[in-house]
Amino acid sequence: MKTVDQLAAHLDAAATSRAAVPQLGAGLDVPTAYRVQEAVVAHRVARGERLIGVKLGLTSRAKMAQMGVDEVIWGRLTDAMRVPDGGTIRLGDHIHPKAEPEVAFLVRGGAVAAVAPAIEVIDSRYVDFRFTLPEVVADNTSASGFVLGAWQPVPDGIDNLGVLLEVDGRVVQVGSTAAILGDPRRALPDAVRLVGADGGELADDSILLAGAATAAVPLRDGAHVRVTVEGLGTASLRVAS
Repeated sequence: MKTVDQLAAHLDAAATSRAAVPQLGAGLDVPTAYRVQEAVVAHRVARGERLIGVKLGLTSRAKMAQMGVDEVIWGRLTDAMRVPDGGTIRLGDHIHPKAEPEVAFLVRGGAVAAVAPAIEVIDSRYVDFRFTLPEVVADNTSASGFVLGAWQPVPDGIDNLGVLLEVDGRVVQVGSTAAILGDPRRALPDAVRLVGADGGELADDSILLAGAATAAVPLRDGAHVRVTVEGLGTASLRVAS
């Protein structure tokens, strides 16, 4: 088995070269995978990126069952991952990207200060988008990019809001915020606990992506993607070659 630093360099090279790599294989456990993730993101920080938040993964019961776990996972977000609302991503900057609708929170003073509709762009560095739980953790939970709609005050209830994912004006996924931990607001204590267990904390003005409300959709050249979250508004992006 390669060392943590070797595995991190391997995954970072896959991301920067946009060339998928085989799964890492047996022998990697989740605690070690989080050390690899930290080292992977350290490569990005060394190139000038800045940590600005975290994301949660496996936040739906279906995803947990699929992976055979009963715990969410988390990854790190950097400023270079953020795409302006209505902005464009390039397929050439990714391996096999997918988009999924999310709810985002702005964290301040240990509490949720604002909420926004969001799109997360995920892009596994593994061949065929296939991985084990430790492998996806090591790969920073497939984090690649994200779009935030307008921040706004948190409404009284966000536990069962309708969610639409559209591509080129056609609805391709329909869901509910209930798919995110039963209530997206549960993402904050989970994130605080998970990050804290790693010796970190959510700094003021951190962004927290609470999790996906529907299945992810593969992205293709020329696509226009829009997410609508009932009562929260929209977020969108375009895809270019």
